[in-house]
Amino acid sequence: MVAINIQPEYGYVVLTAVGTCFLGTWHGMRCGAFRKAAGLGYPTPYADSAMMTSASAEQKQKLYLFNCAQRAHGNFLENHYVALTSLLIGGLRYPLLSSAFGLVWSLGRIVYAVGYTSPNKENGKGRLAGAFFWLAQLGLLVNAGLTGYNL
Repeated sequence: MVAINIQPEYGYVVLTAVGTCFLGTWHGMRCGAFRKAAGLGYPTPYADSAMMTSASAEQKQKLYLFNCAQRAHGNFLENHYVALTSLLIGGLRYPLLSSAFGLVWSLGRIVYAVGYTSPNKENGKGRLAGAFFWLAQLGLLVNAGLTGYNL
């Protein structure tokens, strides 16, 4: 049997984890704002090609940005469970490093979302500025793997 000793620094891991949950809420609120600006009623998940074809140029931009916000939120949800699980596991052995990776991951997710919804970037290319979240996510996964290996 393995006894797990939780270090006092694990509190940083918990705070970072809670922060990622607030980040998810922020994503949802951003989608709501872009939805409202586009005039799309709930529960329409995306503006489809028929909506885009019949829209004015100004409305097309609003629909496009809503779609980008939805995709950024969806990508966050696809990756959140991996980051959160890895953060909580890796933090058992490497609390400060895991928390740092978690903070960088969160910052990357913010830059990704804001960049994705930038009206100045074509085809959502603004999201690439936040792609560094992948490196932080890899760090979280490695920390979690090492924690398991060293038990």
